[in-house]
Amino acid sequence: MDEDFKAIEFKDGKLILIDQRMLPNKLVYTDCRTAEEVATAIKTMIVRGAPAIGGAAAYGVYLALVEAEGNQKLFQALCSTIRSARPTAVNLMWAVDRVMKTAEETGFNREAVFEEADRIFKEDISMNHRLSEIGVQVIRKGDTILTHCNAGALATCGWGTALGVIKEAHRRGYGIHVYADETRPLLQGARLTAWELKKAGIPSTLIPDSAAATLIRDGRIDCIILGADRITANGDVANKVGTFMLSIIAKEYGVPFYSVAPTSTIDFTMKDGKDIPIEMRDPDEVRRPGGVLMAPKGIDVYNPSFDVTPHQNITGIITEKGIIYPPFDKNIERIRNGEPLH
Repeated sequence: MDEDFKAIEFKDGKLILIDQRMLPNKLVYTDCRTAEEVATAIKTMIVRGAPAIGGAAAYGVYLALVEAEGNQKLFQALCSTIRSARPTAVNLMWAVDRVMKTAEETGFNREAVFEEADRIFKEDISMNHRLSEIGVQVIRKGDTILTHCNAGALATCGWGTALGVIKEAHRRGYGIHVYADETRPLLQGARLTAWELKKAGIPSTLIPDSAAATLIRDGRIDCIILGADRITANGDVANKVGTFMLSIIAKEYGVPFYSVAPTSTIDFTMKDGKDIPIEMRDPDEVRRPGGVLMAPKGIDVYNPSFDVTPHQNITGIITEKGIIYPPFDKNIERIRNGEPLH
């Protein structure tokens, strides 16, 4: 059940990305040959999803090294441009810092830097398969699952996190059905998750974001499985805006609520979700969806890309190291120290 597409690929000295803004109507690839082009691709959401951003950024650091031609000051400036492309997903900063460290430790050796970037890419795919095998245990045969935004192969270096768990359940013949929120205002659920679900042959239904509460109340959702862009040391989770609202409704009606992410998404240095920087997006994403004016010109817009779900609303966090259950702070600290969860 491997995908017949690659959201991220480094080939012939360039980073090749699916332009996710064009899906599902067109499958268009864009080439990034410079660090600035990688930063722009991240900022404009040609590539999106925390692990995918991290993978793209890692290769971007390699391109920065090639571009700098030994000028360490320029190299650092280009890496800083990539690192600051988007503020919320910690995988971006983690990947840039990791590859930069390799550059410094190896005397800015191009081969070593590329190998480290490539290692991050391959590790992410491996972690996604591992966390999918672990996460599938929270799904029962015949379950109906709700997911929000896109956490599939498009949002990672391959396979997916939340959608990876769902695909693994389908691969094992669990007979699941998936409800996908459309995920306004950029419709990542409608454009991307629905596209991936169709390609994987998973029975699914697309719903308006505002319909999720009724489905949960009426007992038609067995569990909620979605991704994460940053997880803090106490288990608070930043994810696509609308996640917090879903968590409140799920808690009210006793529906299990799981976040799925590799441990690279955990920010061990951040105490709780109050400190997570929330990216504010262009007001025209709301005023002009698809480029068509759908609101009065000049109307003020509040358009956060993410919100923070408190750990009290989360049943478990599925990682490649195992499922983190409460008490989240203690169990996340165990992961940080390299200790087993059980």
